[in-house]
Amino acid sequence: MSAQRKETVAITTPHVPVDEDIGEIRDIVGFHIRLAHGAVYRHFTETFAELDLTQKQVAALWLVADHPGIAQIGVAQRMRMDRATTMAIVNRLEAKGYLARSKSHSDGRKQELNLTRAGRRTLATAKRAIRQHEQWLKSRFTEKEVAKLVELLTRIHQ
Repeated sequence: MSAQRKETVAITTPHVPVDEDIGEIRDIVGFHIRLAHGAVYRHFTETFAELDLTQKQVAALWLVADHPGIAQIGVAQRMRMDRATTMAIVNRLEAKGYLARSKSHSDGRKQELNLTRAGRRTLATAKRAIRQHEQWLKSRFTEKEVAKLVELLTRIHQ
């Protein structure tokens, strides 16, 4: 037996009246992650209703703004998405007039992505909505808890 054996600790969530009928699933971490994701997604959708943008589209715009001339594959890698999904997002953003593709100056086989003027305006509006959304989310935690939550969630997706 290893000297560094981890102790098993029973985890129970605080009692919430609506939990009455869910039984043992109350202690399933993945279940709570799914519920949390749903709540965050619903609020995001409400906050962004006027912009007609998805979370992935906003993230792609932001990445292109932070990395002018980035290749589509660079967007895919940073967002941890497959090429087909990224292409669909880029195509939609280009169709909306927010992104422009151009031939890469350094590699003629690649295309660079850049924001259009409309894309920059839309991203500025999206950033204001994101600040509102983040304020709603972070208001449930202390600053220290937010930092810890990001650290813990990062462990899952790395």
